[in-house]
Amino acid sequence: MGISRRTTVVVTAAVAFALVAVTWWALGRPLGVDSAVYRAGGIAVLRGEPLYGHLSALPAWAPELPFTYPPFAALLFTPFAALPVQWCWGLVAMAAAPALAVALRPYAPGAGALLAAFALQPVWQTIGLGQLNLVLMALVVVDVLRRRGSAGGVLIGLAAAIKLIPLIFVVHLLLTGRRADAARALGTFAGATALGAVLLPADSVRYWTSALFNDHFARMKGWVGNQSWAGFADRTAPGQAWLLAAVALIVAGAVVVVRWRWLAGDERGALLVTAGCALLVSPISWTHHWVWVGPALGYLLTTGRRWSALVLAVLFTGWTVAVVPGGQGRERDWTAGQALVGNAYLLVAVVAGVVLVVAAIRRSRRVGPAPGVAHGYGVNEPR
Repeated sequence: MGISRRTTVVVTAAVAFALVAVTWWALGRPLGVDSAVYRAGGIAVLRGEPLYGHLSALPAWAPELPFTYPPFAALLFTPFAALPVQWCWGLVAMAAAPALAVALRPYAPGAGALLAAFALQPVWQTIGLGQLNLVLMALVVVDVLRRRGSAGGVLIGLAAAIKLIPLIFVVHLLLTGRRADAARALGTFAGATALGAVLLPADSVRYWTSALFNDHFARMKGWVGNQSWAGFADRTAPGQAWLLAAVALIVAGAVVVVRWRWLAGDERGALLVTAGCALLVSPISWTHHWVWVGPALGYLLTTGRRWSALVLAVLFTGWTVAVVPGGQGRERDWTAGQALVGNAYLLVAVVAGVVLVVAAIRRSRRVGPAPGVAHGYGVNEPR
């Protein structure tokens, strides 16, 4: 059996990233802002330096960024201390290529969709920064759509221990009748977090009491690069009460749609709804966090919604956040047109959510409750 085209794309991308890493290292050029922060966090652990303060191992060319992940993640980054900073980027980028392929496989198994995904801004920005978004997405997709039995939930728990936002997928497991998997996810998260607390007690206390809500996030919340509902609120009409009310509506709508799509046997769609909800309700959803647009694009293509897929692809190439004024509070002076373009990522998710909620309500009125629920038998097992 010959090598598949998907495998060829993955191997070619990984080799290209490795060559870039080695070349940039040989030339002494900067590469990988976020992977440099990961490396600096791992070095801080090994040196016994505070993890949530100034990172002394940041290279001179890197901006003064904080380490924002839980202590457990810093433990995973300690091997980076043995490598040049560019090689650390290379390792993260090389992992991103197969991770993207794994995450896309249930949605669009062809090589063409994989190639197209590299052109999406959240994907190429994730790779360029040396971010872990694609790896974390792959862990969630595999756990929800491909794993069953005694290991279900473990990958979600691991992803949540590295970065807290994947905890929302524990709720997804509960909504789709996988209580045992949800318990394993929480157990994995708790165990990994406890390990971080045992090995890094002072850093753990600081993370859970203050660093979790760091000044960097507070200063950058209204930046155009933050495509969460909190970012939208900060740019348009700051106010805690209406922000919380909007978030509550988003969560309630997501619950309705997730249950509807799962009962209809559409596990892929249900997972995308939960991912979209996570991106909207998280206080910070940088544009590179929106890597779920890759699976969403594949979902639209494989369900015959090609025009919607085209619109999505065009909007997520990165131009919407590049053409509007950004930074230093200029977002608050946007015109109506600039606000429409500058908030495109989150507005697409909101519009899609409203359409799906309306469809779910209309469907429930036509057919009534699902038989299994009406008779107390529970819900169907996911396929």
